[in-house]
Amino acid sequence: MTQAIDAIAPARRSHLRIVGAVSTAHFVSHYYILLLAPLMPFVREEYGVSYTQIALAFAAFNVITALLQTPAGFLVDWLGARTLLIAGLLIGAAAFAVVGLVHSFWLLVVMFGLAGIGNTVYHPADYTLLSQHVPSERIGQAFSVHTFAGMLGSAVTPAATLLMQSVWGWRGAMLGSAVLGLAAAVILMLMTELETARPVPHKSDAETRTDWQVLLSAPILLNLVFFVLLAMISSGLYNYSVVAFGALYGTPVETANAALTGNLLLTAIGVLAGGLLVGRTRRHGLVASIGLAVAAAFTILFAEVDLGNVALIAAMSAAGFASGAVMPSRDMIVRAVTPAGSFGKVFGFVTSGFNIGGIVAPLVFGAIMDHGSPRLVFLTVAGLLVAAVVTVATRPGRPAAE
Repeated sequence: MTQAIDAIAPARRSHLRIVGAVSTAHFVSHYYILLLAPLMPFVREEYGVSYTQIALAFAAFNVITALLQTPAGFLVDWLGARTLLIAGLLIGAAAFAVVGLVHSFWLLVVMFGLAGIGNTVYHPADYTLLSQHVPSERIGQAFSVHTFAGMLGSAVTPAATLLMQSVWGWRGAMLGSAVLGLAAAVILMLMTELETARPVPHKSDAETRTDWQVLLSAPILLNLVFFVLLAMISSGLYNYSVVAFGALYGTPVETANAALTGNLLLTAIGVLAGGLLVGRTRRHGLVASIGLAVAAAFTILFAEVDLGNVALIAAMSAAGFASGAVMPSRDMIVRAVTPAGSFGKVFGFVTSGFNIGGIVAPLVFGAIMDHGSPRLVFLTVAGLLVAAVVTVATRPGRPAAE
C-alpha cells in the first residue's frame, strides 16, 4: 500500500507541473491578445495615426489566427504539441520585441500579423498536451484551470501594461511583454516530462483525406458552430452591455461597468466551479445546457426589466457564474468526440470559431446599436444562448477514427 502511494505522488506532481506550464502559456496567449488595447492612445499619439489605422493591427492578428489555426492544429499532431507551443511563444515574443525596438507603424501592423501566427498554436497545442499527459479522471479540472489562466491573463493585461508604460513608455511595455512570452517558452523547454515520441510528419493522401473527413464530420462541425455562438455571446455582452444598459434604462456608466466587472469575475469563478463539477459527472451536455439556459434567462430579464443598480450587478454576476460553469464541460464535449491522435487538429479547428465569432459579432451588434435597438442586444444574446443549447442537446456521437 505504501509503495503504491509513493508511486502515485510523483505522478501527481508531474501532472500538476504540466497543467501549470500549459496554463502559463494560455495566460500569455490571452495577455498578448489584449496587449495593444490599453496602449492604443500612446501608439496613436506617437505615430499620428487614426484609430481606424490602428485597427489594421487587430485585424491582421485576428484574421491570420482564424485562417491558420486549423493548419496549426495539423502541425501540432504531426510535429508535436510541445515544440509548436514553444515556437508560438517565441514568435509572439519576437514580434512584440520588434514593435518595441523599431520605430515604424506599418512594421507594427506586420508584427501583429506575425504574432497572429504565433497565436494559432495555443489552443491546439494546449489541449493536446493536457489530453496526452493528464489522467482522464482529472482532465476536467485541468481544462478548468487552463481556461481560468487565460481569463486571468486577460484580466491583468490592462493594469500590467499601463504600469510598465508609466515606467518605461509604451515601447518598454512591449519589451516587457515580450520577456513574459520568452519566460513561458523557457519553462516549457525545461519540462522534460512533456517530451513524447514525435509523430511521423509525412502522411499519405488517403490519411490526409481522412483527417479532413474527421473535421467535416457532424460532431466536429457542430462543435465549431458552438464555439462561434459562444464567441458572439461573449462579444455581445462584454462589448455592448454597458452602452445598451445606458440607452435602454439610463443606467449610469459606473453601474453598468460594475455589473460587467461582476460578470467577468464570476465567470472566472464559475470556470473553477465547473471544473469541480465535471469530475463528478459524465453528463457534460446536460451541465452545459443548464448553464446556458440559466444565462439565457438572465439575459432576457436584462432586456425586459430595469433591475436597479444593486440587483443588476447581482444578476449580471449570476449570469457570469452560469456561463463560466459551462466552459469545462464545453472542452470535455469536444474531447469526447475527438479521435485519438487528432486533438491538435480538432481543437485547432473548433476553437477557430472564437475568431470567426469575434469577427462577425461586432458587425451584428454594432448594427443593432446603430439602429437604436438596445433591447435587441440582450434578446439577440439570449437567442444565441438558446441556439447554443440546441447544438449541445442535439450533438451526435464520436466521428470515425482516423
